[in-house]
Amino acid sequence: MVDVGAQTPEQGQLAQDFVRFAVESGVLRFGEFKTKAGRLSPYFFNAGLFDDGRKLGRLAEFYAKALLASGIEFDMVFGPAYKGIPLAATVAVELARLGRNVPFAYNRKEAKDHGEGGTLVGAPLKGRVLIVDDVMSAGTAARESIAIIRAAGATPHAVAIALDRQEKAIENGQDVDHSAVQYVRQQLGMQVCAIARLADLLLYLSQNGEEEMRSHHEKVLAYRQRYGVNEG
Repeated sequence: MVDVGAQTPEQGQLAQDFVRFAVESGVLRFGEFKTKAGRLSPYFFNAGLFDDGRKLGRLAEFYAKALLASGIEFDMVFGPAYKGIPLAATVAVELARLGRNVPFAYNRKEAKDHGEGGTLVGAPLKGRVLIVDDVMSAGTAARESIAIIRAAGATPHAVAIALDRQEKAIENGQDVDHSAVQYVRQQLGMQVCAIARLADLLLYLSQNGEEEMRSHHEKVLAYRQRYGVNEG
């Protein structure tokens, strides 16, 4: 299995460029936000705000470069409905532009009873499948995609996400000692490629000369100290 935990200098720079892009695009915001887990987070990442052609194209470029740098091998791309659909399509386009042409597919939430029917659209699911999504909060979406891929006779092999929050997951209302990403890696046996991690965000904030950004750094660091997972 490829070790995608340790960053090369190239991956570190890509992560910093991505964090800067996300902040400048208003996708990564600072303040006080309630997460799905009920925590008050000092930052919020909303990939739905990559909402025009330029931003979406740049996002796909980051995904593609991160995937190629990771060394993860895969035969096709799968986008879970709904956010994963445009991500899978644009990442497949960008991979092809960079010389790695692979098929892609996605699922519908509701089965279609006319035309080709079914819930799957695009290339047939086969071989080692890469799931492309925005973030991974609890691993629920990944498990749903895994079930779809296995039902089609293919192998769920890896997941690509934009941001790894590196925080404790919640199971049965309680904090656990692993993150959703660690769960997918360790329990489901899949590789995970994240363009950037919370550690990269903290580095970006610490190196930014603006006083406001330094203030955000203190709050994000305190949040990680409370809810962060041990990456060792």
